[in-house]
Amino acid sequence: MVEAPAHIKSIKPYIPGKPLEELEREFGIVNAIKLASNENPLGPSLKVLEAIKGRLEHIHRYPEGSGHSLINALASKHGVRQQQIILGNGSNEVIELLVRTFLRPGEEVIMATPSFIVYDSITKAAGGKSVEIPLKDWRHDLNAMAHAVTEKTKLIFIANPNNPTGTINTSKEMDKLLEVLPKDIIVAVDEAYREYVTDPSYPDTLDYVKAGHSIVILRTFSKIYGLAGLRIGYGITNAAIIEQMNKIRQPFNTNMLAQYAALAALEDTKHVKLAQEFNEAGKEYFYDELRQIGIDFVPTEANFVYLPLRNAHVLYEKLLKYGVVVRPVGTEGLRITIGLPEENRRFVESFKKIIHS
Repeated sequence: MVEAPAHIKSIKPYIPGKPLEELEREFGIVNAIKLASNENPLGPSLKVLEAIKGRLEHIHRYPEGSGHSLINALASKHGVRQQQIILGNGSNEVIELLVRTFLRPGEEVIMATPSFIVYDSITKAAGGKSVEIPLKDWRHDLNAMAHAVTEKTKLIFIANPNNPTGTINTSKEMDKLLEVLPKDIIVAVDEAYREYVTDPSYPDTLDYVKAGHSIVILRTFSKIYGLAGLRIGYGITNAAIIEQMNKIRQPFNTNMLAQYAALAALEDTKHVKLAQEFNEAGKEYFYDELRQIGIDFVPTEANFVYLPLRNAHVLYEKLLKYGVVVRPVGTEGLRITIGLPEENRRFVESFKKIIHS
């Protein structure tokens, strides 16, 4: 029997949110809702759908291999050069390209726990060592992360806002971290949820890139833009880092429809604003209801709310029977995506029934 190497065997596979079809098979539930994957409940904008329809007859052609048109639009939006941007099949692929380009076997990557599981799995897949630093007050402990640096440290991942807690680190905290870090360590800041942030202390990481720091910004069209099913994201950093990452990027790694959809999504600022407003209203609804129930929650700057609950998996299983799919985070908590108003009410009503029983 052919066996994988030990570092591959040690990887915990990513488990996606339970498909609604499984609930129908297991419990006969046909009207289930999914609040597990932090998708935009409004979906993509009409401009995006029109852009996709307009390209359907061309899908027998390969996409623009370099993603030139989209990269040009992103460069213009963010005030950087085209050579400072790389596209990925979701920001997940950009994470993988970054790790595989710069991490040697045995080198270390610092990350928080709990945070996005993909940082750990890709590090281990490349033969690296994950150094996990526990959150402090539900946020990245940047001071502890800085103290964890050794001569083997190559990368630091910071999810800002963090997934699954929805918390942020501030400009002052990021400034302090960058002041003490060795210049040869790459800091990857995952900003998948940045468009939902309202806290004015949130850092503008583009300033760090423009100032010459070894920062890689990770962004996605999967969340507020509503393109999760098309898988497209991007990274912004200095041109030298992008040049090396492009050497291992596969040709045509982002598909044609995703590229055109992303271009249309960037132009539709009204849809983004609407999604932000929906999210703020849903957030306040959750806060009010959870306070009334007497359940602790972590205030969020993202499109989900984290509930620190010791019996999380039991609650997760019970919610499934009510046709409500959320995300268990180990045994320590539940992550609830902010959905449409009727979906949010459905969760709250189901949750109340479970607690009262």
